[in-house]
Amino acid sequence: MCDLLVIGGLGVDVRVRVPRLPLPVVDSVTVDPIELRVGNTGAGVVLAAHALGLRVTVLDTVGADPAGAVVRAALARTGVRTVLADDPAGTRRSVNLVDPGGRRMSLYDPRDSDGPPPFAAARVAELVQDATHVHLSIMGWVRKLLPDLGDLLSEGVGSSTDLHDWDGHNPYHRPFADVAELVLVSGAALDDRAATVAGTLAPRPVLVTGTRPGSQPPPAPTTAWSTHRACCPATDRRAPVRTGLPARGAAGRGGSSRFALRVTDGRGRMGAWHPRLRSHWWAARPTASTSPSNWTRTAGPR
Repeated sequence: MCDLLVIGGLGVDVRVRVPRLPLPVVDSVTVDPIELRVGNTGAGVVLAAHALGLRVTVLDTVGADPAGAVVRAALARTGVRTVLADDPAGTRRSVNLVDPGGRRMSLYDPRDSDGPPPFAAARVAELVQDATHVHLSIMGWVRKLLPDLGDLLSEGVGSSTDLHDWDGHNPYHRPFADVAELVLVSGAALDDRAATVAGTLAPRPVLVTGTRPGSQPPPAPTTAWSTHRACCPATDRRAPVRTGLPARGAAGRGGSSRFALRVTDGRGRMGAWHPRLRSHWWAARPTASTSPSNWTRTAGPR
């Protein structure tokens, strides 16, 4: 039995610190040492969950290439259970350009394959049934398995997905939202349509992170908490949520993954996803003051 099964989302991140964004159109720019490390959304959730002491399994494809070796080595050092298949297209990778103020531009290479899912439906079903919670990354091969996963996830297994910078229209993302119990999405492409888009996903709760592409991140926080918007369409309640993450980390893909993990872990500890406590989905709601010390918890829809 595992606490969390992460399906998809492994890769490597190449981080490049640049003097400013956008970059000038010149022949070359001198930068600080370029870093290559395990990354992408699934890896962020896996490593954060392991750091919290959860029993984690990750199911994904990785290329038989140098980037894949980085991913395999990083996971091997943690002792996380891995179920991996070789991907002939290679390992996913991102090049993240980060300026001195923390703004980021990500160049993502998904290495999508047009072939059938790399894992048999029966094998995936076995892993899902052995998990308390399943987090779905929006990989192409995962999307092909969603019809089968939908039936499994309706049988008492908690589930979540991160739609990243979905604009509310792209049809690729919608099937992930339809099978997940909890949806996370960046507000980068939603702007003031966040509540409306959340309403289209009712009755599941939708958590919208408040970032814009290329936007200046908030100042360094005075506490270790950052604020996101929670849209619970069934009651049209939108409330700040304390996540336990530094606010400056929320804008990047790694920050988004860690935020997703803290939400699902907190929900698991407070709800049916975790055996220690039994309750509904909880959201923080400000009372007379927006100070976290004055927040009260109110039950929302599952």
